[in-house]
Amino acid sequence: MHKHRKQLTITGLILMAAAGMWLYWKEGQPQESPAQTEAFIQKYMTNPNGTLATYLQEGNSTNPEIAAGRESLSESLGFWMQYAVLKKDKTLFHQSTGVLEHYFLTSQQYLVWKLEPDGSSDIHTNALGDDLRVIGALLKAEQLWGTSSDREKAGTLTGTLLSSALVNGFMTDFHDFDRGESAQELSLAYIDSDALQQMQKAQLIDPAFYSKHIQPLENMPDDGAFYPKSFNVHHRQYTYDDSVNLIDQLLVGIHAAEIGREPEPLISFLKKEWSRTHKLYGRYDRATRVSSVEYESPSVYGLAVQLALEAKDKVWAGELYKHMLSLRDGDTEYPGGYVFDGNTHIFDNLLPLLAAELWIKHSQK
Repeated sequence: MHKHRKQLTITGLILMAAAGMWLYWKEGQPQESPAQTEAFIQKYMTNPNGTLATYLQEGNSTNPEIAAGRESLSESLGFWMQYAVLKKDKTLFHQSTGVLEHYFLTSQQYLVWKLEPDGSSDIHTNALGDDLRVIGALLKAEQLWGTSSDREKAGTLTGTLLSSALVNGFMTDFHDFDRGESAQELSLAYIDSDALQQMQKAQLIDPAFYSKHIQPLENMPDDGAFYPKSFNVHHRQYTYDDSVNLIDQLLVGIHAAEIGREPEPLISFLKKEWSRTHKLYGRYDRATRVSSVEYESPSVYGLAVQLALEAKDKVWAGELYKHMLSLRDGDTEYPGGYVFDGNTHIFDNLLPLLAAELWIKHSQK
């Protein structure tokens, strides 16, 4: 920003201030952020085979249910595809569909949820939330570019879910295609209402199936701040977690907003917490409403920006967005990345990347 000078007229001061604000907006806010973070992901978080690494640094898995080191997740692929569609980057999108076909898609036509760094996998289960995210991105790509192959992939993946993975008429969290067993719970964060809307529009699912799957979002209770974690498809009962993962809560809030249900209790809690501490932490104790961890997650802020934009609260979205960007570039060795102590998780870069692109789109309206 230019410094004021005594000899400037009032008009000159106003013009200079306006020019300074424009430059700040143009150079310091949304325009450069997506490109820099995208470049970081391409350079440092992409394995030689094109799969997205979960962590910047290599590491060995100690729990097969949790990704480690340079292992790759179908969840990451889905977020990357969403970004490519939002950016309208056809080349990036179809690089991603190549990775999908060559590595994640099995001969049984389902997506494995995790790969080894070299693209191999002994996993026999999918993850519903990841599948819906990928299907939704494929259908939007078909609308953007008229690529029938994307519609065909979406249809194939949907067909697998409908033929193999239903429990009491519901898609559930996962299906083990080796054992023929499915989860009995449907995590509310997995009910991707935007993807389900795309699937109904493309006539991959019928209106009754769509309605059945969004009803858990429409009817879910809250405890005054937080939503349940999951829905039992047999007993039609909701289950809460004692320790609340804010990423899950934000996803549920976003999906609820997408079907026109205002997530007021969650937003009210988040705004109070933001006003009180100017921070949102990764986990909260459900009973006390007190943060149970001391870390901030760029992923949380990326989703919080999206929720604020869904709620049409652009002022709050801007505050969250600015704070999110303040967490970037902390390690000068990795420009554009959200790197802490020499390491980072792919979600802590993908979700801020999506938020930045969304922020641009909303700012241009």
